Amino acid sequence: MVTALTILLGLNGLLLILVVLVQNPKGGGLDSTFGGSGANQMLGAARSSDFVEKLTWGLAITLFVLAIITAIIVGNTSGGDILKSTNTIFFLR
Repeated sequence: MVTALTILLGLNGLLLILVVLVQNPKGGGLDSTFGGSGANQMLGAARSSDFVEKLTWGLAITLFVLAIITAIIVGNTSGGDILKSTNTIFFLR
């Protein structure tokens, strides 16, 4: 379960990076480097920028929620207890 969540976190992070890189820094729509001129003509400049902005927010929220869920699951498993006990033993020596 933790492995699947970790993979989802990685994929979500990569998608978020790509979506942020596609955005035009001045808010004018998709960047032409990534084929934005065709997307602007197909969707319209306002619609494409709205879609990219909503996608960015959705991916950011999903990343945040997945990170919290993963932290809760890891904290509730015995693996988290083993890490805590080894840290305690390490610092006691």
